[in-house]
Amino acid sequence: MLNLFGKKNNGAGGKSVNLPQSQNVAGFLAKGAVSIKDIIAPSFIEVDFNHIKIDDKFYRTLYVVGYPRYVSANWLYPLITFDHPLYISMYIYPTEAKVVLEDLKRKIAEMEATIEGDIKSGKVVDPTVQVALDDALALQAELAKGAERFFQFGLYITIPADSLEELNRVAKEIDSVISSLLIIAKQATLEMEEGFKSTLPMFYDKLGVWRNIDTTSLAMTFPFATASLTKNEGILYGINQHDGSLIIFDRFTLENANSVILGKSGGGKSFLVKLESLRLLMMGVDVLIVDPENEYEKLTQSVGGEFVVFSSSSKYKINPFDLATSNPEPDELSNKILDLHSLMRVIMGELTPSQDALLDRSLVLTYRERGITQDPESFKSEPPLLEDLYKILIGMETPEAKELGDRLEKFVKGSAAGIFNHQSNFDIKNPFTVFGIRDLEENLRPVAMYIVLDYIWNRVRKDRKKRVLIVDEAWYLIKQKDSGAYLHSFAKRARKYQLGLTTITQDVEDFLSTDEGKAIITNSSLQIILKQSTAAVEKISQTFFLTGGEKHFLLSAGVGEGLFFAGHSHVGFRVIASEEEKTLIE
Repeated sequence: MLNLFGKKNNGAGGKSVNLPQSQNVAGFLAKGAVSIKDIIAPSFIEVDFNHIKIDDKFYRTLYVVGYPRYVSANWLYPLITFDHPLYISMYIYPTEAKVVLEDLKRKIAEMEATIEGDIKSGKVVDPTVQVALDDALALQAELAKGAERFFQFGLYITIPADSLEELNRVAKEIDSVISSLLIIAKQATLEMEEGFKSTLPMFYDKLGVWRNIDTTSLAMTFPFATASLTKNEGILYGINQHDGSLIIFDRFTLENANSVILGKSGGGKSFLVKLESLRLLMMGVDVLIVDPENEYEKLTQSVGGEFVVFSSSSKYKINPFDLATSNPEPDELSNKILDLHSLMRVIMGELTPSQDALLDRSLVLTYRERGITQDPESFKSEPPLLEDLYKILIGMETPEAKELGDRLEKFVKGSAAGIFNHQSNFDIKNPFTVFGIRDLEENLRPVAMYIVLDYIWNRVRKDRKKRVLIVDEAWYLIKQKDSGAYLHSFAKRARKYQLGLTTITQDVEDFLSTDEGKAIITNSSLQIILKQSTAAVEKISQTFFLTGGEKHFLLSAGVGEGLFFAGHSHVGFRVIASEEEKTLIE
């Protein structure tokens, strides 16, 4: 048998033929002894009963013999998108309607006779025969009217693998996937070479395993899915790079309204977020922003929002000990103390188990000194301040308590004393509110972001309405385990209160290297990846299972271009804005 590559092969049994050494190829060519096929052919091919080996690669071909009764559009999607390279071939052969009608007429007569015989003999009619007869009659009518055509259809799947063990494993996974689609496939035993050739892009059907199929069913089988993300409601995010359509989407229609935006510096993250904020505001959605670099100050002025500046001389103050006084949760105080534990670890650094226990007793005592207990009525009392906790720790007069008090002293008596040691003196009333923390020294920013998030959480629970909270430069929080865990819990709980959390970062590698960062991405139904650096794209590819083409697209993308993930769909997109919007933003 002459195989595809033009070399003699003895079929099953593992026989192979080697090419001449490469240094002799030129001599053979000069004498006309070899052809182009010989040059491009692999060094050997080994054909076994249930696989074929070409060089170091193993292949196994499956052919489909059983199909489901009902199918929906793009029903082969799970197979097409399977997370392993596959060679899938579909062979479609038109059949003359006259021949099919004659065969159908004979089949219908046979089934009617079978049913009539069962009735006469007093047997129960076989329901499968009755269903087949109904289908045949319906198809006969459609063919006679010319509304349907008839085809022969063959479906073959070849699985490539680097080892026999991997081949067996992937074959089992494929079998599981296609079984879930009610497809029955068999291995092309003793015909692996024919199966491999049948799945090459050469229209070389050597297996010839076909099934009758009509036009409608065939159309449902084509593996083409639209990449359109245009909905009837929502805001415009950009232009679909695949088909030029508009990406109009409402994030609140997803499982949760959270989103993650990843991109290198200068990739267009801030422009996209500002644009989304403007459009959400026009749709009646409140926007809250935690801004570490005061980037949103001018935009806030343009839309009549409120810009809350945090610094030692700022008039705005937030007390981290605040409790929800209206509609508090049953375990409000306990949860607040747990959150304060995390905040104190951000402020003080790592704590030993004994220090953690001491801090817990001190926090409970701090609230008790103000008359606040687990009784919700007591929450109306004025909450304690940071200096109250400091006094409790110093008053214990133990070395551990003194050490904790010393770590806290900076925020009570030191350089950061005027920032977080006051009663809260404002409320979120403006639909566009930005918290600017640029004027704080860098090591205070994670503390400020944590306290602001906690403050926002208390206010969000008071009044449930559609809101979006944007946390810019989220790596400030993620780089510390406790603040990262708090941001993750925020993402998980936000959906209950109609809140969508938008997390933005340019330190993609740091963000994805932490469990908290990965968990936030998992809990975000909307994910936007803009232009990436070479160093970060590999990490992103592993996290989002990107193809080689998508990786190349992220590396070569321009400003404001990237990938837009919404649920199970994702497309390449480009951000667009009107001149009026650009003027407001820039």
